[in-house]
Amino acid sequence: MIVPADPAERAAAAGLIDGRPLEPGQSRRVSLERLTAAVATRGPRLTPGAVAAHACNRRLAANARRRAQQTVAIDRIRAQLESAAAELPYHVRVLVGPETVFTRLRTLGWVTRLLNAPDPAELLGQALQVAARLPPPGRRIDRRLLVPGNPHALDTGALPALVLALTNSSGTRARSAWARLGVDCDDLLGGLIITGVMPRGWRIPSGATFTLPPRELARVDWEPPETTGTWVFVTENPSVLAAASGQALAQHSLVVPRVICTAGTPSQRECEAIGALSDAGWNIAVRADFDQAGLAHMRALLAEAPVAVAWRMGTADYLSVVPEGTDVLHLQDSDAPWDDHLVPVMRKHSVPAYEEDLLPALLADIAAGAPGSCAL
Repeated sequence: MIVPADPAERAAAAGLIDGRPLEPGQSRRVSLERLTAAVATRGPRLTPGAVAAHACNRRLAANARRRAQQTVAIDRIRAQLESAAAELPYHVRVLVGPETVFTRLRTLGWVTRLLNAPDPAELLGQALQVAARLPPPGRRIDRRLLVPGNPHALDTGALPALVLALTNSSGTRARSAWARLGVDCDDLLGGLIITGVMPRGWRIPSGATFTLPPRELARVDWEPPETTGTWVFVTENPSVLAAASGQALAQHSLVVPRVICTAGTPSQRECEAIGALSDAGWNIAVRADFDQAGLAHMRALLAEAPVAVAWRMGTADYLSVVPEGTDVLHLQDSDAPWDDHLVPVMRKHSVPAYEEDLLPALLADIAAGAPGSCAL
């Protein structure tokens, strides 16, 4: 401690320094413990830090106050989120996961983004209201109807991104993510990605891949196969169709792969178009990912195409590729009506498996022209 030169300041500091009086400018090492006790005699709430902050005209414990305010704000977000998430419809609640949603949003950086929003509670509340309006499996809704009175509210910005994060749908293309949630963006973009099958009267180069938008699917009339009963393979992920087309090109195969990709959860219109393939004489094999959304995807397809078969979507197929994991799969007994054993086994392992995990087997089936199944 350095003794001040100003007489008034020296008088104010009198009694804080033990020993003989010092001249102005001289210094002496002082025990912090003894200094704290000496300062406290001037006022029970005084500390050396408080005195120093006042002398330097600085706010006392600003960082601590800021952290405390942030903690209160975070707790407020957590309470709002967990309370509202628990009240969501079941088909949305299983996507959101009320028990884990706060941790997931925090990991994705959304808690910080909410804290920096002009009104965190309002933004979070809007996102939860949108999530509550998502349709149940097998139904669809136009994205422009999810926010009443504002058809463009989900075009861009924080609100649509937060809705996708809430429903564990971020990390993929926005259009595909919305499609998996049963939400259509328009009737010109999206639809089915196709190779080897075409509408009646269309002329598509052999082996070419094209997209049939929702508007065309509404009135599609499929060209029949050259041989009745030929199989067409319906897949969820574009990577399967891309790999099948690439394999045929690499092998200079004269047999064009017959693959239709829904690029996520199919709409009712897409399901109906796939179901219409059987009327044209095609056999239909359908599949999706081994997760909540994938099983719902399968049920929607099989409802519109009851003669279709579940393609490598059985218990043995799942067990052949199931990874180690700690995810929580929220499944009901009726989620996989094509295989009574699949849901119990998926619950036991509690981890999803994806089409890409089965890719070699799927490509072999497509090349062979008939669906197979794993036998363990």
